Amino acid sequence: MSNSVFQSVMLQLKEIPDRTFGVIDPEGTVISCTDYALLGERWADAAVKLSGAADHAVTFAQKTFRAILGHSNHLEYAVFCSGDDEAARSYCSMAYISLNNAKTFYEEKHDRGTFVKNIIMDNILSGDIYIRAKELHFATDAPRAVFLVRQVGHADVATVDVLSTLFPDKQQDFVLSINETDIAVVKQLSGSVSEGELEKLARSMEELLKNELFIKSVIGIGTVAEHLRYLSDSYKEAQTAIDVGKVFDTEKSIINYENLGIGRLIYQLPTTLCDIFLSEVFKKSAIDSLDQETLFTINKFFENNLNVSETSRKLFVHRNTLVYRLEKIKKLTGLDLRQFDHAIVFKVALMVRKYLSSRDAR
Repeated sequence: MSNSVFQSVMLQLKEIPDRTFGVIDPEGTVISCTDYALLGERWADAAVKLSGAADHAVTFAQKTFRAILGHSNHLEYAVFCSGDDEAARSYCSMAYISLNNAKTFYEEKHDRGTFVKNIIMDNILSGDIYIRAKELHFATDAPRAVFLVRQVGHADVATVDVLSTLFPDKQQDFVLSINETDIAVVKQLSGSVSEGELEKLARSMEELLKNELFIKSVIGIGTVAEHLRYLSDSYKEAQTAIDVGKVFDTEKSIINYENLGIGRLIYQLPTTLCDIFLSEVFKKSAIDSLDQETLFTINKFFENNLNVSETSRKLFVHRNTLVYRLEKIKKLTGLDLRQFDHAIVFKVALMVRKYLSSRDAR
């Protein structure tokens, strides 16, 4: 952060008579002051004392200090006012408010992380993306992957800091808190990256949270954004991946948008259209008339690519027993699962039913 931002506030504080105001960095060096003679002095003892007093004023060497905190509540700067009386405490508090607001404004205007978060949250106009990227010397056409990490069960405030250890390049990679449960990770890629490599990175994030914070997580992966303006699309895709996975792939903890398949289409259908589809497919009897054993048999048959012999082996039943069950299903529904076209219709119908059940559960 530029010291000139603090110095502009210092010039205004100069109007208060008989008081000296200034700012020190975490090492205690005076980086901005109404008394230019103090610039560059180092008060290391003051910095040590401030590190343990984050939320209240501290008096030291006839001066009153107030810490200005950065990320993770670490001492980033401290404002000071000459004197250790009650008036000095009041003046110091006023200076703290002014300087902290100036710091926040500067960071919101220039900080890369805020810039990226504004892009993925659609809080910045497309035309402004180019302007701001130029101001921040930000590469616009570098490929970037977007991950959405959702904490399940319970959330921990330390999640962002823990995940940040996997991404040491703070100028290119960003770990951003979205809300109490969600963290967005934007990773700049050096070149073409395979789907497997992205999932491997997501797996490392999942394992880190599990081992360090004992947190269970679900991670959605959007398509690689080839330009900054596509980051918001990739973020939305990562959200969709989690939402669709919650319905159709409940056993998966890492879901790639590109692998959602037909589930993505079903998830976007109106429920009225889904109801009509089910009523047309199951004219003879409702799908709810099929018992759990029958549904289990059907799912196994699909898992084994409609292979009767392989499915009967996996179910530990005789081949003729499975054929009998399939004939029973055909009699109930009018669909012969041994025929590819019928099997596709039935598979889609099961997914539509699952989707409707998830909507009813909300």
